Amino acid sequence: MSIPPPPVPPQEPRGPLPQGPFPQGPYGAPGPYPPPYGYQPWGQGYGPYHRPAPVNGPAVASLVLGILCCVPAAGLLLGLIALRQIRRKGERGKGMAVAGAVLSSLGLALWTLALATGGVADFWNGFKDGAHDNGSAYTLAKGECFDVPGGTIEGLTYHVHKVPCADRHDGEVFADFRMTGYTAYPGDAEVTDTADTRCYALRHAYAMDAWAVPADVDVYYLTPTRQSWRLGDREVTCVFGNTDAKAGLTGSLRNDARTLNAHQIAYLQAVDLGNEALDGQPLAGPQTDLGANTAWARRVSEAFARETGMLRAHPWPADAKQPVLAVAAELDTLGKDWARAAAATDSDGFYTVYDKIMVRETPQRSVTARKALRLATIPPAGDGAGGGAARGGGGSGVEV
Repeated sequence: MSIPPPPVPPQEPRGPLPQGPFPQGPYGAPGPYPPPYGYQPWGQGYGPYHRPAPVNGPAVASLVLGILCCVPAAGLLLGLIALRQIRRKGERGKGMAVAGAVLSSLGLALWTLALATGGVADFWNGFKDGAHDNGSAYTLAKGECFDVPGGTIEGLTYHVHKVPCADRHDGEVFADFRMTGYTAYPGDAEVTDTADTRCYALRHAYAMDAWAVPADVDVYYLTPTRQSWRLGDREVTCVFGNTDAKAGLTGSLRNDARTLNAHQIAYLQAVDLGNEALDGQPLAGPQTDLGANTAWARRVSEAFARETGMLRAHPWPADAKQPVLAVAAELDTLGKDWARAAAATDSDGFYTVYDKIMVRETPQRSVTARKALRLATIPPAGDGAGGGAARGGGGSGVEV
């Protein structure tokens, strides 16, 4: 039995070939022939191949931030945004977005762990240790002297050159402290106010004899920045510098337990009580705020009483005993005057007593005691009664 051949599929009938005339192309050349068999040519603006979809920008940014791990929260956020845009727009970059989000999540977890365990502070301390020999102001220690580029320590400067204090130098470190009690960067103004208040108070522990500090010396400080705070920096460095940058400083200003004897320290600790009280003079006068001024006068009177007690209790050397006791006697009288000022009921009464205090106070009696104790004997420039000036450059006519 034979198998018949398969049927031949029917063919579509062909129409007659198109006849001219044909359309003319540009410049008179023959135009395209009409397509036979019903096929259409590619239209203008389209090609036979599909162009690739663009790469999503946030996906690229997320991957970069994830690798660098510098801002992990931003990298994670950009990764999530990129995945949403890729699904909606059909863009490429899903792998980069996923990788960036994963790396940023890991970085964020590590930063959280470091903050919880103090790892950031350890990193900052390690940074400072590593920079110890690289001329960084972060490595300055109490008692060290240094020069800065440009010869001025005003403004922010963190590149320094340590030099012996006996040589000419731009600054001398007298204290440093850590800012505590803040969960986040408190702002430039708060950092500056804290540094200003603390540094001016700490200078007396390093330079106990304010008469030995030149009048053209002022207090400067290096503070944390917003950027260094994120790395764990909390330290403020307090510095002595000359207000005339060209003049600079020569020799150390340090005078404390390392350079003074027991009698000198006892005298300076006693007179510092009155100096500190005088430094608290209100900014507003008694006409504006009588209560603040009478309260200040009361604090001065009480401080002078404690000061005289300390001066009389110490066993002074024979040649210094009488001059020191003369200072104590003068402070007794002045303390009573300050008590009367504290009892004033109006600004006129306050000024009446205050003017008498100006007349009574004389630094010469202090000079005699200081000479016997071998302390500085030239009062600071602008020294006068009533205080209110900083101990480094003026204050009470009795002692500062």
